[in-house]
Amino acid sequence: MFDPFGDFETRGYLQNFEGLKRMDEVKVLEHTFFEANLEDAFHFLGAVKGPLTYKHFLKVHHVLFSDFYPWAGQDRLQLGVGQFVEKGNFQFEEASLAQRAIEWGLQLGNDPAVLTKKPGVVMGQFAWGHPFLDGNGRTMLIVHTELCSRANFSIDWSSSKKMDYLQALTQELTTPDRGLLDGYFKPLIQKLPARNVWMDHIKALPGLDGANSTDDNTAYAADDVQAKQRYEEASQRRKRSQQG
Repeated sequence: MFDPFGDFETRGYLQNFEGLKRMDEVKVLEHTFFEANLEDAFHFLGAVKGPLTYKHFLKVHHVLFSDFYPWAGQDRLQLGVGQFVEKGNFQFEEASLAQRAIEWGLQLGNDPAVLTKKPGVVMGQFAWGHPFLDGNGRTMLIVHTELCSRANFSIDWSSSKKMDYLQALTQELTTPDRGLLDGYFKPLIQKLPARNVWMDHIKALPGLDGANSTDDNTAYAADDVQAKQRYEEASQRRKRSQQG
């Protein structure tokens, strides 16, 4: 069980307000709040004048999940837990550098010309940052959708297949900026629909609720030698890919 706070038995999964422990119940209620707050998240982003920043990224997570998690809108560094986090067989950016990773993705994504050419690189950078204990995928999806709209296009998520997308995203995480996720997105790029259509498409995405996910997050403390070694290996692989 993912228990970075060390209080699962007394406060439930990630200290959720309901104290729920069963993951099927957690995922249902978590996603219920996500859908209920989706419009507010888009409204917030639509009102932002100028480039999106890390502060906005955190706020989107807060809007989406603050009804369920007391820590919503705070990253792993702020919370002081989950210095290293893995999902499946992949370890994400360490907590102290997560903000920098997201900001790099935002710097690319705020430039319409760059985003149009490299929507996969931007999404991959968000995924590598992984600043939150939960809700990363949905938060970055909303921010990425807003950035695409500013560049006057959208991703046709209704035509995307979950496993194909996750495979392309994993490849992007391992070997960034090689055009792998960009290539996956290319046939899905479409003209910009109305905002209400975005929400309908996102709500209809299969697997977005995480109900049937088989990969659990695992958190490690800063002094976990093996976790640090795995992180260094993942980080070096990414650097070699970007340099080569």
